[in-house]
Amino acid sequence: MFGLDDWIAGLSEGASVAVVLLVGMLLGLRHATDPDHIAAMTTLVASGRERATRSAARLGAWWGIGHGITLIVFGVPILLAERYLPDRVQQGAETAVAALIVFLGIRLLVRWRHGYFDLHAHPHPEQEHRHPVRTPLGALGIGLVHGIGGSAGIGILLLAAIPSEMVAIVSLLLLAVFTAISMSLVTVGFGLTLSTRPVQSAANAVVPVLGVAGLAFGLWYAAAAWSLASYPF
Repeated sequence: MFGLDDWIAGLSEGASVAVVLLVGMLLGLRHATDPDHIAAMTTLVASGRERATRSAARLGAWWGIGHGITLIVFGVPILLAERYLPDRVQQGAETAVAALIVFLGIRLLVRWRHGYFDLHAHPHPEQEHRHPVRTPLGALGIGLVHGIGGSAGIGILLLAAIPSEMVAIVSLLLLAVFTAISMSLVTVGFGLTLSTRPVQSAANAVVPVLGVAGLAFGLWYAAAAWSLASYPF
């Protein structure tokens, strides 16, 4: 994000193993704040009628677990073989991320249109049951797709510059773990915000803004994946 990852990674040049591992942690904490991650988790967390911070933290943790699984599955072979994903595979992953963000934005708008966020509306329990949202499985799936996205790939590229393969792999593990921790903190903060009385009272007006913003960002992200728009982050 605006060269921040490169600056963080630069701290490890000529440094001790402990500092290199610390850099892995910092990259993980920073990585969760990528705009595509925030866009996806914002629309996911906001998709439920209930807004408990514990639920938001759980979603963030499952997102991080899914992200970490993909990051490790693809990252370790890349570090060991000193090779990178083909451009077309990377482009396909970015397109999948964009499609997820667009889907979440549309779903949020559909639920808003059907009155799920109107404090005076009372959807039938069976209707709510047929349209489950904010599930750990959904967050896990989003994380799995995000783990192969471009921002994660940049993190692997930065770690690949570490001379020791073992240290690079441990740094990758720390990147995955601290991304999950950071994403949990981010979603808790968003959950707390949604739980405040002013936001709850204005939920029927706030939700469509989030949905449109997520939809617009997803379309822009897709265009950037195909080099039709710039992506400065």
